[in-house]
Amino acid sequence: LIAKEGQRVKAGDFLGSLETVRFEADVARAAANLEAQRQMVSRLEAGSRPEEIRKARADVVAGEAELNNARIRLSRARELVAQRLAPQAQLDDAQAAADSANAQVNALRAARDLVLSGPRVEDVAAARATRDALVATLALANRQLEDARLYAPADGIIRTRVLEPGDMASPQRPVYTLALTDPMWVRVYVEEPDLGRIREGQPAEVLTDSFPGKRYAGWVGYISPTAEFTPKPVETRELRSQLVYQARIYVCNPESELRLGMPATVTLQPAAPVTGNPGCPEQ
Repeated sequence: LIAKEGQRVKAGDFLGSLETVRFEADVARAAANLEAQRQMVSRLEAGSRPEEIRKARADVVAGEAELNNARIRLSRARELVAQRLAPQAQLDDAQAAADSANAQVNALRAARDLVLSGPRVEDVAAARATRDALVATLALANRQLEDARLYAPADGIIRTRVLEPGDMASPQRPVYTLALTDPMWVRVYVEEPDLGRIREGQPAEVLTDSFPGKRYAGWVGYISPTAEFTPKPVETRELRSQLVYQARIYVCNPESELRLGMPATVTLQPAAPVTGNPGCPEQ
């Protein structure tokens, strides 16, 4: 907590934060997972490397050479057995070796074709979906880290610092109370018979007891659509005149002399209403 009581702050000013070690670790972990998945997607999209393709082809060539040798040995074994120069067992062994070499070549050819065709479309789509999910996870981690920091929601003055460093914070417990100073306005009440004579944007002058004779420019900024105070029985014309409506008179305070809660007297000027918000002149 860095803001002090009485300190003037601007909207967006940093005021303090929760302990952020855990949130920062979550962000780092989510960023690392996302980077790893991005590398996975890039690898799948790029397909097999040239080195992998060359190795797969070389394995097939070596397997075919072994198969060719096995077939030659099988042919010789058949001739020897036919001439009764070798036992039947030798022929059986040669046949088994040839069958094994043939199966090995078929497996190597399938592996080569798989390398040449690259990853399946489904695998690439699944990897991309995982990457997108990790992007959302990182965004959530960053949001939680940002939510651990407290910023001024508007211009104003710190009235009270409710918590101190080390206190337990909760969503229902305020940390600061902020007195809003921009815009500055005066709450007034208008009787029902006078309601038709004021309009939003109508110029006004504000006087205070603290600065006698000094007039502050202002304008009617808001008129309540409903009565603020209403007697229980409203039956006669005289009682209806007791109805009052809340209005806000926005006032220019260039020298920051006006304070919250200060009593003031408002005089409405009969000039034509200004369209929209007239605002204060540049200082």
